Amino acid sequence: MDPPFSELYNTLFRLIYGTEKEREKCKDEIARASREWGFFQVINHGISMDVLEKMRQEQIRVFREPFDKKTKSDKFSAGSYRWGTPSATCLRQLSWSEAFHVPMTDISDNKDFTTLSTTMEKFASESEALAYMLAEILAEKLGRKSNFFKENCVRNTCYLRMNRYPPCPNPSEVYGLMPHTDSDFLTILYQDQVGGLQLIKDNRWFAVKPNPRALIINIGDLFQAWSNGIYRSVEHRVMTNPTVERFSTAYFLCPSYDAVIECSSDCPAYRNFSFREFRQQVQEDVKKLGFKVGLPRFLNHFY
Repeated sequence: MDPPFSELYNTLFRLIYGTEKEREKCKDEIARASREWGFFQVINHGISMDVLEKMRQEQIRVFREPFDKKTKSDKFSAGSYRWGTPSATCLRQLSWSEAFHVPMTDISDNKDFTTLSTTMEKFASESEALAYMLAEILAEKLGRKSNFFKENCVRNTCYLRMNRYPPCPNPSEVYGLMPHTDSDFLTILYQDQVGGLQLIKDNRWFAVKPNPRALIINIGDLFQAWSNGIYRSVEHRVMTNPTVERFSTAYFLCPSYDAVIECSSDCPAYRNFSFREFRQQVQEDVKKLGFKVGLPRFLNHFY
């Protein structure tokens, strides 16, 4: 079943060329989707179809390389290539996927000027600009400082993740990506037309129907805490496909490690914490428990 928001694409064209009333309506729709679903899709987002298609073609080419070459790729820093789930203790905890996790600094510092590097730089820089714009709108709708993100979200912590989900012989037993929330402020995702992404609402899983013109935006844990729980970071997952491989590329808006996530409320649901502390807690939980606990670790004692 498709969620209602899949039919209500928020066109960012209105933010730039619309009347004041149309701009405010667009902002209200973005904030409402972030409160109710934690996900929304945008069209007329400023990233051309040419860039999106080149990004897809380039990542397909990279993933086609032999395993040994991917694990030791000189295109990215050591440890960028990942596959499966290292912390998995059973088949159901295994993610049937492979990925390149590429910090923004790796992209902007790359002087090779290959088709891959120039395409990634274009996609990353345009995704970054879009993320700032959306984050500022969401902050404005909370009545908070909209320049927080440009002051605190830096390139050495933001990153791109290129994903490939191979055909899976046992799709009912293995996820493409385990149910999880994102440990960032905002995620911007471009997916192909295969489908498989699902999100949860009211204990039901909804499929996010692919649209070739749309980008998917979702709220991360840090925005949920920063907004005092007004905007929702919801669990999502990727289902496997028995016959067709799937590709996607995601941009993650993250703050500097020392940035403090602080609720603006007389009754804050979460205590103040730094991004570094949050990351360390997530890593400790995954190591000890095999899964991420996330924001519940940072709830104030009276909740």
